[in-house]
Amino acid sequence: MRLFWPALLMLATTCGVAEEGTQPVVTGRFGSKPNVSIPLGQPGRTPRITVLSTGSGRRTVPGDVVLADVDIRRWSGNRPYLSTWDGNQPTTVVFDGRQVSETWRQALIGRPAGSRVMLVSPAGEARGPNVPLGGLSPADTLVLVFDILGGYPPDARLVGRALPVVPADLTPSEPARTLIDGSGPRVEPGAKVVVQYVAASWPSRTVVDSSYRRGGPSAYTLEAGAAPMSWVKALTGQHVGSRVAVPSPGELPMLYVIDILDMITAA
Repeated sequence: MRLFWPALLMLATTCGVAEEGTQPVVTGRFGSKPNVSIPLGQPGRTPRITVLSTGSGRRTVPGDVVLADVDIRRWSGNRPYLSTWDGNQPTTVVFDGRQVSETWRQALIGRPAGSRVMLVSPAGEARGPNVPLGGLSPADTLVLVFDILGGYPPDARLVGRALPVVPADLTPSEPARTLIDGSGPRVEPGAKVVVQYVAASWPSRTVVDSSYRRGGPSAYTLEAGAAPMSWVKALTGQHVGSRVAVPSPGELPMLYVIDILDMITAA
């Protein structure tokens, strides 16, 4: 269920603090896990948004799939609650008119990529997609710091290219294969990449997963534990704009075809 609080939501900027003594202080650069200092005062009951820094990338628009890192902590005791930095897996927010709170929409839509935005809000209004409320009361206050990595159309794809298809002769035992060599920057070790992909089971070659079917692009950090190792090895060193066929052997062999749409670097 969507939550609508347009009359209550107040937009603050770094030029004006909503209420003296009740503004958390955030330090650290975009792309790194933020350090958050929460004051002793009471947070108030009105959700408020503070733009901590403004990026220079494309502005997100309604209907986008927004990729962002987010650090969430309780106001009380400055206790960590959830952070995408801990798992090196940015969150994917599909703004298709469903299941996204108004506070997240206000925080994330209309912002340039590369921006850092803070939301202070009662937990009931601050809940994002797939963010559990376990151990929280809706009256508890949360502090959320977003690093907006980018917004992308749900059907984003390589320019001028058809949707990816698993090659008929691809098997799990062979090395990764570059199907299209892009002209963008080379993917660095440990980088965050934005991808669309299809995945087929072996030996049936049946498509069992597709980012196109699930709402659009996702971001993965090319490190062990944050992305499949077959992806880490195959995508590192490729160019943005490439399409790569990635066999993944193992107990449950899979065949992937991955389009590298973007690479995200720290500001």
